[in-house]
Amino acid sequence: MDNSRILIVPDLHFPYCHKDALDFLYKIKKTLTPTRIICLGDELDYHSLSFHDSDPDLDSSSRELALGLGYIDTLHELFPKMQLLHSNHGSMAYRKAKHAGMPRHLLKSYNDVLGVPSDDWSWHGEIILKLPNGTKCKFVHGISSNILAASQAIGMSLVQGHHHSLFELRYWSAGNGLHFGITSGCLIDDTSLAFAYNKLQVKRPLMGVTLIENSEPRLIPMAVDENNRWIGTRV
Repeated sequence: MDNSRILIVPDLHFPYCHKDALDFLYKIKKTLTPTRIICLGDELDYHSLSFHDSDPDLDSSSRELALGLGYIDTLHELFPKMQLLHSNHGSMAYRKAKHAGMPRHLLKSYNDVLGVPSDDWSWHGEIILKLPNGTKCKFVHGISSNILAASQAIGMSLVQGHHHSLFELRYWSAGNGLHFGITSGCLIDDTSLAFAYNKLQVKRPLMGVTLIENSEPRLIPMAVDENNRWIGTRV
């Protein structure tokens, strides 16, 4: 694939995504015409399958999955070709199966569960790309809340999701070029009961996406109004 314009889609947590997340992504695609799409994981939330207590006022596991798959269908139409990262929420069904002692042979693949052809979407533990300027960039779901130190430790640029309240770009150099570390926010609905665990935290989720164009990273926030609706600003 062409790495000249890499769009990084952060945690969506379908079906508990922000109401305007898909409209925002449509505008991003139409305006920026990315050449490669990477989703940082947590495409589905699987709240009802969590190892923690599930909220009884949310949907059952079957209903939640059905709603989530509806969003996945739309995302697949929007981004027919995409690479995704393994993640703690996205892999919840497999983690639960492992906990129950079920062998992998009995489980469906991500593609079968989501109804997306394997030639269209693929899942990876990590992705390392060579950017147009010759430097390398690694993509993971989540590795550390200190993205600068993590990037320096691996000796290359690093992009992660997972940390919903962090939306930051940090630069560093060791004499062999300019490198960066990015934590890419999220696109969740902070008002959902699925995220009630975070309600008492001072830091709130930060929404947006990241674009790496000709090796230069750019954070693109999804600004919302007092009613928590995307204001539709120019990208």
